[in-house]
Amino acid sequence: MGRICLTFTSPPETDRWVPGDRWVRPLARRILRGRPRPGGVEKVFINLCLGLDRLGVAYETNLPFSSLRPGDLLGVLGRGRGCLEGYRSRQPLVAGIGLMTHPSEWPTLFEDYPVACYLQHSPWAADVYRRHYGDRCATWPVGIDTQAWKPSGPSASKPVDFLIYEKFRWEIPRLDAEFLAPITEALRRRGQSFRLLRYGSYQPSQFQEALAACKAAIFLSSHESQGIACLEAMASDVPILAWDPGRCLDPARSAWGDPEIPASSVPFFSAACGLTFRDLGEFERQLPVYSDGVAAGAYAPRDFILEGLTVEKCSARFVEILREKLG
Repeated sequence: MGRICLTFTSPPETDRWVPGDRWVRPLARRILRGRPRPGGVEKVFINLCLGLDRLGVAYETNLPFSSLRPGDLLGVLGRGRGCLEGYRSRQPLVAGIGLMTHPSEWPTLFEDYPVACYLQHSPWAADVYRRHYGDRCATWPVGIDTQAWKPSGPSASKPVDFLIYEKFRWEIPRLDAEFLAPITEALRRRGQSFRLLRYGSYQPSQFQEALAACKAAIFLSSHESQGIACLEAMASDVPILAWDPGRCLDPARSAWGDPEIPASSVPFFSAACGLTFRDLGEFERQLPVYSDGVAAGAYAPRDFILEGLTVEKCSARFVEILREKLG
């Protein structure tokens, strides 16, 4: 059996407004936003490697493609087509998660490279890819670090009722006014306190501090291929009330030729984790039920994560996929 070889590639910075601004923008972001946070796809790679380390599984990272040996098991992760640039061997490989946003953006992937299997995190996302690539797609969720994300203490001792986690991607001013504002007003009417955290504007330590202070969380994201932040909250044993409209709302879906995509904002979820709502009317009905459940200790989201979504279990599954598809 060959080596386990993993590669991770992010697209290089490019000029956006004026020549040379690719050098300035990262510095400006660091000044304005603080230390860079790992992106979602980068976090997938970090957690995969963490799980392999804890399992004691040997692996190589970012070896030049030219140094691969026959029989090596290659997994290529990252963002964009550049992840496979320079791969000239006919030796098969496993690829994913974010080489493209939608398979219509790279319909010839399997002709261009010897990809034996393309990975997506959750069943609904994998179904989108299967419509284009067939059964050459597999589902693989990345694991959550349950040593870093863990309960901080009894829920009853926490001073804040709710953490509101807002991850609006499109039409942000409208959704702030027409969706977020009614939700915060409903909490105020009930005399329930809350903190608001906006996606992309915090450090991981701030998220952990907010989870430590809040009894429960309201997650506002239209859809997620996995939803790592939500799962980190669940690993911290914070119950979730999640907006789940049931379909992809990405405005690019028409350009993809895929205007109706069934989707979920919580593709890994059960009754132990909390509740969901589709719209503001359902939010108003679910909120008191959810609040009563939180007060009664009816939810056990960390148990759900420990059952199948730890870094150890998911990294072991990644190795199984490599051996199944390439061995």
